[in-house]
Amino acid sequence: MSTRAAAPTRREQILSEAARLFAARGFHGVGVDEIGAAVGISGPGLYRHFAGKDAMLAELLVGISERLLTGGRHRVAEAAGTPERVLSSLIDGHIDFALDDQALITLHDRELDRLREADRKLVRQLQRQYVELWVDVVRALHPEVGEAEVRVAVHAVFGLLNSTPHLAALGREATEELLRRLAHGAFGALSA
Repeated sequence: MSTRAAAPTRREQILSEAARLFAARGFHGVGVDEIGAAVGISGPGLYRHFAGKDAMLAELLVGISERLLTGGRHRVAEAAGTPERVLSSLIDGHIDFALDDQALITLHDRELDRLREADRKLVRQLQRQYVELWVDVVRALHPEVGEAEVRVAVHAVFGLLNSTPHLAALGREATEELLRRLAHGAFGALSA
């Protein structure tokens, strides 16, 4: 049995390149011809996979919100035990996202308002559910702290972790370790 990951589908290749290009030059600064050229097909060939750039943007931003929520739920279930273990697992998962999907962080920051209203509402709904996973775990760890303060702390840690597109290169391992210490330190400050 092979442990090698399957090669990305053409659709996944298109989304990956679209995310990279949109993050680098903005949604309106990239044409379908450029996205097509980046994956070796004609711009019009993209329309066999997507209705247009708007559909790509929606799939990217809704998709990452779905993956974060699904991954968070999986981590909560897998790390069942002490709140410390669950929180560590959530932090590790979000660090992986923040280091592996920096283009999507940039894209979300810059282009969320370009989504159709229904897609934007879906992204926000998924994000709220993801936040609630974290709030529940942090409240279990710090029952003496009010919900509003915990919620602010969760959002502050997301801001810290999602700052990766703006960080100087330390190397992946060093960055992971630093982000892990900073995130745990921020949550530890709730007890101070």
